[in-house]
Amino acid sequence: MSKLNGISEKMLKEMSDQYLKNEKARVIRNALTENDLSLISKKLEATAENPNLFSIDIKTMPVTDQMHSGRCWIFSSMTILREMLAKKYKIKDQFELSQNYIAFYDKLEKINYFLECMIAEADTPMNDETMRYLLQTAIGDGGQWDMMVALVKKYGICPKSAMPETYQSSHTWPMNGIINTRLRKFAADIRKIVDKDEIIEEKKQCLSECYGLLCDCFGIPPKSFTFEYYDQKDKYHAHHNVTPLQLYRDYLKVDLDDYIGIINGPTEDKPFYQTYTVKYLGNVAGTQNKVFFLNLPMKEFKDLILKQLKDGEIVWFGCDCGKDGDRKTGLWDDQAYDYEHTFDMHLVMSKADMLDSRQSAMNHAMVLTGVNLVKNSPTRWKIENSWGDKVANKGYFICSDTWFDRYVYEAVVNRKYLNKKQLAAAKKKPVVLDPWDPFGSLAD
Repeated sequence: MSKLNGISEKMLKEMSDQYLKNEKARVIRNALTENDLSLISKKLEATAENPNLFSIDIKTMPVTDQMHSGRCWIFSSMTILREMLAKKYKIKDQFELSQNYIAFYDKLEKINYFLECMIAEADTPMNDETMRYLLQTAIGDGGQWDMMVALVKKYGICPKSAMPETYQSSHTWPMNGIINTRLRKFAADIRKIVDKDEIIEEKKQCLSECYGLLCDCFGIPPKSFTFEYYDQKDKYHAHHNVTPLQLYRDYLKVDLDDYIGIINGPTEDKPFYQTYTVKYLGNVAGTQNKVFFLNLPMKEFKDLILKQLKDGEIVWFGCDCGKDGDRKTGLWDDQAYDYEHTFDMHLVMSKADMLDSRQSAMNHAMVLTGVNLVKNSPTRWKIENSWGDKVANKGYFICSDTWFDRYVYEAVVNRKYLNKKQLAAAKKKPVVLDPWDPFGSLAD
C-alpha cells in the first residue's frame, strides 16, 4: 500500500480562502442553521410536474403497514397475492393476507439455512471473507420475491385474521438480536466439536430454541382457519377448515413459477440477457425456488412491466427508496433536488457506477399500481407502499420516470410477456454472484 498523504496547511488555507470568498456559501450556511438540508435544495416545480394522476390506474385495497420491521418484501408480495384473491372472489375492502404467518416461517427457514451454512463452512477459518459476511449478516427481516415463493409453496398462505400482527412481529429488532446471538454461538460452538452426530444434535437444539422464541414473539401458526369475507354486494362467505396450503393451491390457484424476476444492472460484470443467482442468498434450504434474475436493458425492463400493468395486474418491484424522496408529499424524483448547484459539488453518477461503488442498491420492495403514459412512454409511476396511510397520498407514492431509470433495480413479471429472445435468455444457466454483490441486497 502506497503512502497516504495528509491535508497540508497550504491546502487547508486554499480551501478556506476559496470558501470565504463565496457569497452564496454564506447564504446557504445561514439557511442551514434552521432548515433541513433537502428543503433548501428542493425545486418548486417537481410536485407540479408529477401530479397524482395516471392514464393507467389499477384500483387496489387500502395500503398496509409494516411498522418497525424490515418486511416490505413480504408485505408487497402479500399485496400481490391479496389482489389476485380479491379479484377472483370479488372480495370487498380491508382484506389482508397474514404477513406475520409468512414472516414466522421465513425466520424459521432462515435460521435453518444459516445453521446449514455454518455446518458446510465448519472447516473454513472465521476470518475468511465468506464467513465474515455470513456471520456479520446472520439473519434479518429482508428478502426477495423468490424467497416468498419458496415459503408460499411450502407453507401456503392464510388471512391476517388467522394470524394477526403482534408487537414483536411489528418491532423485530430486539428479537433478531437474540436470534443472531444464538446463531453466532452455534457457529463458534461447533468448531469445538469433532463428532458429526453431535453437531447435528447441536443444530436440532438451536433450531428448537429459536422455534420457541418465534412462537413467543409471533404466535403459533394456524393449521386451519375459516376463509371468510364480504363480496362486492356485501354478501358474507365462509369456507371452513381451510388449511394454508389449500388457500394457496385450491383457492388462489396461481402458479407462482409463472413469474420471473428481472433486473436492470448495467455494470460491466453483468451482461444483459444473462441470468444470475447469488451464493448463500436464500431462506428455504433445498428449494428449487432459488433467487434468480434475468438482466435486461432498461427499455425492455420497463416494457415488460407496462405489458402487465396494461393487462390490469399490479407489479412487485425493488428499488433504492433512500434517494431523492419526500415521504410527506409522497414523491420520489431525482430532478426535485438540486444539491449540485446548492453546494457547488459534483454528485451525478451513472447507475453502473452507483452499483459498483455501493452508492446505491435495492433496499425496499413495493408494488406498482399505475403509470402515466404520453405517446406510450411513461412519465411517472404510481406506487403502493407498506408504510401505512398517514404518509404520502394515503400511503400511495409517485416516482418520476427518470427516478425509475436510476433507482429501480428489480421487478417480477409473468413469463408470458417475455419475447423469444428474453425467454431463451431466461433458460441460460445462472451466473453465481458473490454473497456481497449489490444484487444480493435484501428488501427490508
